[in-house]
Amino acid sequence: MGHFKTIVLLSLLHLLAIASPMAQTPAMYYGDRDVADRPYAKDPYVIYFKGTYWMYYSVPDANRKTWYIGIATSNDLVNWQKKGNLKPSLDSVETKGICAPSALIKDGQLHLFYQSYGNGRADAICHAVSNNGIDFTKDASNPIFRPTISDWTCGRAIDAEVIAFKGKYFLYYATRDTAYKIQQQGVATAALASDFSRTSWKEVAGMPMLKPELSWEKNCIEAASCIQVGKQLYMFYAGAYNNEPQQIGVAVSKDGIHWKRLSDQPFLTNGAPGSWNESESGHPKIFKAEDGKYHLFFQGNKDKGKTWFLSSVPVGWNKQGPYLVK
Repeated sequence: MGHFKTIVLLSLLHLLAIASPMAQTPAMYYGDRDVADRPYAKDPYVIYFKGTYWMYYSVPDANRKTWYIGIATSNDLVNWQKKGNLKPSLDSVETKGICAPSALIKDGQLHLFYQSYGNGRADAICHAVSNNGIDFTKDASNPIFRPTISDWTCGRAIDAEVIAFKGKYFLYYATRDTAYKIQQQGVATAALASDFSRTSWKEVAGMPMLKPELSWEKNCIEAASCIQVGKQLYMFYAGAYNNEPQQIGVAVSKDGIHWKRLSDQPFLTNGAPGSWNESESGHPKIFKAEDGKYHLFFQGNKDKGKTWFLSSVPVGWNKQGPYLVK
């Protein structure tokens, strides 16, 4: 009889696992179909502009040799329609591709920050501006930023996040150490009156401000996404390289430079075996919608990167910080 009860209990647990939100295909499940027969979208960034929600993300061409930025819109943050692409400039650092976008609105224009791709230590942050969300004018000074203080970084800059805080703009970026092994976080600042061009940015010394220290972070912290709640800045970040698995953590700061992790455990883990995000839950974007609700967008897959999808989970806040809404 005891053996029978054990079997029944295990069966119920199995059914609960199958029925769990992260085991099922989520409501938002977006993969760009530019890659035939292989839905592919990474590095989501969502922003509200011109009365609708815009999502910018990384996608490769059909041969997966050149990366560019896909553009989609939505009215409900669940169903997305492809609107276009921002392609790399072929006579610049962008020649091999561009990816990992972030955006902000300033003076009625959408400013896009993104990285060059495929140049190793020479990859850097670029900038473009748009009046309609689709057509962009690229900054004549591109690339606008890469770190130059050589005692901690190889000089590479990827995964830009730009946010206004404490009376200036902070540009967060990921970079490798001098041995090109450890991915870690740095920051530069610019005045609020900045046009975001190359001469605008002042590199902050004393980096890295955040580097992998926890076992689940392995050798990588990247893809910072920041939001101000109250007087503090919260950073959602990706720990570990793709599919190791990559998972999402959270840190908090009072000044935008010095950070403290909220937990030694991931805020959002990869999914259970068989789930759509078994291989990872990575590259976060924390977003406050027009109705005041918060959403954490992220990338995931279950096949070690043969496909990539974008999804989101709701986030709430209390005195301790953010929490996943069940």
